[in-house]
Amino acid sequence: MKKIILLSILFLCLDIFSKQMVIHFMVENQTIQIIPHFFSLTYVKNTGVAFSMLSGNLTFILMMSVLVVGVLVYFAKNRESGQLENLCYSMILGGALGNFLDRIFYGYVIDFLDFTLFGFKMAIFNVADILIVCGVFLLIVLELLKERKKL
Repeated sequence: MKKIILLSILFLCLDIFSKQMVIHFMVENQTIQIIPHFFSLTYVKNTGVAFSMLSGNLTFILMMSVLVVGVLVYFAKNRESGQLENLCYSMILGGALGNFLDRIFYGYVIDFLDFTLFGFKMAIFNVADILIVCGVFLLIVLELLKERKKL
């Protein structure tokens, strides 16, 4: 569990650092084009969750975040897991804490990674979101591989 906590703190620091860079060098709704028609930095304040769902429901979002982090810590402590699974738990925990702290301190989450794929504008997100999505995806893949080995 100690490794999970240390890695989570490292991921949390990466998320906080990236958001602080955006806060200090950009203004809200500013866009900096990095790769034309593909990738930009766009500073937005997201009061909801993914795709701005549940906007304006800060208390509910915070309660759900605490519940999710609690369940995650429970699984990380009580399941026998390998290094890759521990990395996944660390990614999810670090990302969840990054967005949670944004909501506590600012009342919104700082998003800034802005992609356009095949002409379609994607949701703007942040490093914490990447950590959460990748961690969950890898955990699902690992579970499916475990199940496959049992057959």
